[in-house]
Amino acid sequence: MADRYNADVVIIGSGIAALVVAERLSRKKNVIIITKSKKEDNNSNRAQGGVAAAISKSDHWLNHFEDTMIAGNYHNDEDAVQLLVEKGAHYLNKMIEDGMEFDKDANGNLLLGQEGAHGRRRILHAGGDATGQALVRFMLNRLQNQANVKLIEDVLAVDFLVQNNCCYGVKVKTKAGAVQPLYAADTILAAGGCGGLFAFTSNDPTVTGDGIAMAYRAGANLVDLEFVQFHPTLLYVNGGVKGLVSEAVRGEGAVLITQDGRRLMQGIHPQEDLAPRDIVAREIHRAVLNGEQIFLDISMIKNFAKRFPSITEMCRQSGIDLNAGKIPVVPGAHFQMGGVQVNLKGQTSIDHLYAIGEVACTGVHGANRLASNSLLEGIVFANELADYLLQQKHETEIPILEPVDRKLDILSLPTKEEIQAVMMKYVGIIRNGKGLQHAKSWFEQYLLPDIGAFLPEHLTNEQIEIYNMVQAGWLITTSALEREESRGGHFRIDFPEEKAEWTKKKIIRNCLVTAYKI
Repeated sequence: MADRYNADVVIIGSGIAALVVAERLSRKKNVIIITKSKKEDNNSNRAQGGVAAAISKSDHWLNHFEDTMIAGNYHNDEDAVQLLVEKGAHYLNKMIEDGMEFDKDANGNLLLGQEGAHGRRRILHAGGDATGQALVRFMLNRLQNQANVKLIEDVLAVDFLVQNNCCYGVKVKTKAGAVQPLYAADTILAAGGCGGLFAFTSNDPTVTGDGIAMAYRAGANLVDLEFVQFHPTLLYVNGGVKGLVSEAVRGEGAVLITQDGRRLMQGIHPQEDLAPRDIVAREIHRAVLNGEQIFLDISMIKNFAKRFPSITEMCRQSGIDLNAGKIPVVPGAHFQMGGVQVNLKGQTSIDHLYAIGEVACTGVHGANRLASNSLLEGIVFANELADYLLQQKHETEIPILEPVDRKLDILSLPTKEEIQAVMMKYVGIIRNGKGLQHAKSWFEQYLLPDIGAFLPEHLTNEQIEIYNMVQAGWLITTSALEREESRGGHFRIDFPEEKAEWTKKKIIRNCLVTAYKI
């Protein structure tokens, strides 16, 4: 390690992808993990449903491959999908060998759940509906005794240290406001998605599109940002969202009903309540716009509290009586299929800058992610990146980086709630050109002109986070405006059909070029 390095590798984020790659790299490299809040404050920790893999003898990775492609509207990168589904079972079996415990039946066989758009039962789960929490805890325990890993909480990543298209680390800011550089031979972005940009979301409040905004300012390529998945079933109480109601509930037989008991998804799709998420979310959204309240009928599920203890407790705390057999639900932002463009090794368009997990886009999810492929993505591509970095022998010398900063007399910023309202109304489940244009103009009144790769250092942590939300919101909005069709998680009522000429076409965003690349 060069004298001026703080670490061989700096990792931004503390979700499953960050923890898996850190554990692998720590065997040979010094690693620093930074997270802007506490280490458990991430979407991986909240993941209820489970992790999908063709692990059963009656299943095959080709089946999982086809289900993933169909859910993604064939916008997926086939090589990325094959890597995900073919290696997924291998990595999960390795985790089981290392001591990770998934739920089993009385005979010691893995209990495999069913979820929407899967042709077979292939969802491994732990603690009933606490799979993500169990995986995060498992990986944190494995990292606990690793001398080569340092995990620092309450540190905000501000901007990457980039010169001549090479990343040398990241500029960070502590809660107390101190700004400092963290130099590293390799920098890994694992900061999660953008759910916090929307008023209704299943995401952790810390997930506000920081990684997208940082990568954009640094000059990295971004792709497929218009594809945002809205989960159909978030617990909806007194006009607000209280948390996620896993798709696994519908996988066990629950159905969506109106207040008068009508089955919502009958006649809408052959898979009815287990149709792809974008279809189910839009149908609930239409019903809500027509003034209807939608419920998840769970009356047919035996031992609901035992199978779904986390959801049961969430409902209890929200005053929902599950003995009535109905859970009030509404759709909300859940997952971003697009992100920082990477290859199958996690390499971005900037040398020595890598991205994994939800913030990255390999193309594996296409236009709409298949249920329970997110934890799998984090595990698989973290391992692939680790394999690559552990083979590298080079050492990059850190140049003298001139500080870039400027003072702003006035910085006008909206509130988080204003951003969330605009995104939900105009860039949400159903979009149109007029609304997107309105959102674009609204965001542009807050964008700073010509800031290069760095935000001004005197901004507070909250101002930095809000500015990242503005920048990420603008990027998603303008990408959605550019794609004049409907596909997967992107639905425009003024262009309601998929267009063959748009299949596989990517909208690539980069602050170094002014036009969209299509």
